[in-house]
Amino acid sequence: MDRTAQLISRASEHLIAYDPPPVPDPLHVAASRVLEDNWTGASTVPSRSLYPHQWSWDSAFIAIGLRHLSPLRAQTELETLLSAQWGDGRIPHIVFNPSVPLDAYFPSPDFWRSSTAGRAAGAPRTVQTSGIVQPPVHALAAWLVHCADPGLSRARGFLARLHPKLAAWHRYLLHRRDLGGAGLASVVHPWEQGMDNSPCWDAPLSRVTPAPARSFRRADLDHGAAEDRPTDLDYGRYVRLATDYRDAGYADGTSRFAVEDPAFNALLIASEHALARIAAELGATATARHARAERLTTTLVNRLWDPATQMFLCRDLHSRSLIPELGVSGLIPLLLPTLPREIATALIGTARGPHFGLGGTTRLPPSYDLLGEAFDPHRYWRGPAWFNTSWLIERGLRTQGEPEHADALRTALLSTAATSGFAEYVDPYTGEPCGAPDFSWTAALALDLLHVRPEDGVSSTATGTFDMSEKGGIRG
Repeated sequence: MDRTAQLISRASEHLIAYDPPPVPDPLHVAASRVLEDNWTGASTVPSRSLYPHQWSWDSAFIAIGLRHLSPLRAQTELETLLSAQWGDGRIPHIVFNPSVPLDAYFPSPDFWRSSTAGRAAGAPRTVQTSGIVQPPVHALAAWLVHCADPGLSRARGFLARLHPKLAAWHRYLLHRRDLGGAGLASVVHPWEQGMDNSPCWDAPLSRVTPAPARSFRRADLDHGAAEDRPTDLDYGRYVRLATDYRDAGYADGTSRFAVEDPAFNALLIASEHALARIAAELGATATARHARAERLTTTLVNRLWDPATQMFLCRDLHSRSLIPELGVSGLIPLLLPTLPREIATALIGTARGPHFGLGGTTRLPPSYDLLGEAFDPHRYWRGPAWFNTSWLIERGLRTQGEPEHADALRTALLSTAATSGFAEYVDPYTGEPCGAPDFSWTAALALDLLHVRPEDGVSSTATGTFDMSEKGGIRG
């Protein structure tokens, strides 16, 4: 049996169901309270103060945690998000709550003008959204939510209703966003990749003339320390890119910023596999999607793997070259079970080496190269550790057959979530909290780690994510 088949076989043996202990763990209680406090009735805000609307990839991660508390609420989280999908298939990165004042967050609905500027792209008329996207974690989240309570999911027709929406989302990314022509999806704004001010974007952003400072007001500085947030120069460039995209009717292929990112595409590949499992659950064939996911993995290696740095790098489509910056995005392909063994081994070595210090100098993997000139342990995505990327790396280590390293990271994640007050992000060395407290995906992913059994070797989360077998069933 080859390595991939062994991983598949191991994953398919484990149960999805989780039986909570008679006396709830204090971390469980605290994380549950965060999600309850941030629940709006139909979705969960990332933070009551800093992010008062629904965010796309946040909701996917939140649903993964919510499935352990209420599978119904987890299903509702994803259904609410997908109800705002555009006609061209894109899932917008923000769905705005009309009861929130316009000045509570910038850019606000009156900036994006989705229902008018996005009309040609099929933006919904009854709800206001942004016009850009975020990483495609949604099919993966939908599959895991289904697995938490298959009976409820089937009774409600959860997957049957979401499947065509998720398929349209993937079609949009694989066709409209294949701006490099090689098969990978591209991002046209740093907010789309989710790691807004990563040093990986400094070079491509340098081509963008910032919007005048007087043309916008940053609401984020009302709730977050300026030294922890992107600079005014960064924000000016973000606003310029978003304005130009809006004024072009949200047509793809016109942006001065176009990048192929390893994390975005690794999550697309993982979600392609999940979408194949969803199709199989609904009685359709999954062969084509599994095959596409494997082809995309090969393309990811050919396009973005850099042997010199032993790392996946971003590709700037305007300069047609790899961006020589080591961001945590380059570690996320560890999620992929058909990653060649020699590349997985090299990537783990990079994660555990001096650039990221995993298992050594850092508590959690930093968002950027510890040895990089731009490293800053407190400024957003220029060095701090984030819980969603750490969770993805923990999953990836298990996928690559590294349970001891995964267990150590899991322990550090749970401890840091508790001691930081479920912070948005933390100093990678000390765990000092930064950003917003009581952050939803931190609480949700702590719940997920708490509810899986690391002694199983491959976690219950990985069963849904990484069982690539078309015949592999879900027991539970």
